[in-house]
Amino acid sequence: MSEVRYREYKVVHIAEGGCGTLLLGSSGLPLKKVEAELNRLAAEGWQVVFQVLEQKRFWLFWTREAVIVTLGR
Repeated sequence: MSEVRYREYKVVHIAEGGCGTLLLGSSGLPLKKVEAELNRLAAEGWQVVFQVLEQKRFWLFWTREAVIVTLGR
């Protein structure tokens, strides 16, 4: 398997909205926003190298989901 080398990297962090977390308990990731951002960056020549989903505590009782995407070109 050949190893791909990138000259530069970019990290994108996209989180679910705070209002939806407070009002609904959990609203999920804004998929249209994620899709639009990745399509915009792909048009600039970026490729997804790695991604991870994280869940963080939001205020006292809630958790908030986010996706962290590492891109390279």
